[in-house]
Amino acid sequence: MAEYSLDILGGGKEIAVTQQINKTEEEWKATLTPEQYEVLRRKGTEPPFKGKYVYNKDSGMYRCAACGADLFASDTKYESGTGWPSFTEPAANQNVELKQDVSHGMVRTEVVCSSCGSHLGHVFDDGPGPNGKRFCINSCALDFSPQD
Repeated sequence: MAEYSLDILGGGKEIAVTQQINKTEEEWKATLTPEQYEVLRRKGTEPPFKGKYVYNKDSGMYRCAACGADLFASDTKYESGTGWPSFTEPAANQNVELKQDVSHGMVRTEVVCSSCGSHLGHVFDDGPGPNGKRFCINSCALDFSPQD
């Protein structure tokens, strides 16, 4: 496993990431549903207001559907009105990687799982709270684990 540093959410604070999951695309196809594969591995987007976690208000942890990494705590989830689960911040900054996305004639910031490289969604600067971030994440990219 390789170790590298990331500057998560800016600010010059680098965090070491050591856990890496490497699978071939055929292995991903065998373990993910077709919808998950399209979103997580091919950077697709599920239709708005159709995802299983859009309206979920239960307490717990949202994990990467591909590898199980902790991504977002339920207490950071809020109703953005966009049709996708929205969060103010990741559960741990080192668990997500932010990348510039210039696809579809737009400039956006893609959110990727640091452990397996799967596409999760995008982050925007129009969220609530002190950091003003809205992590707009596809439901099918997530698995929810209720709090015990």
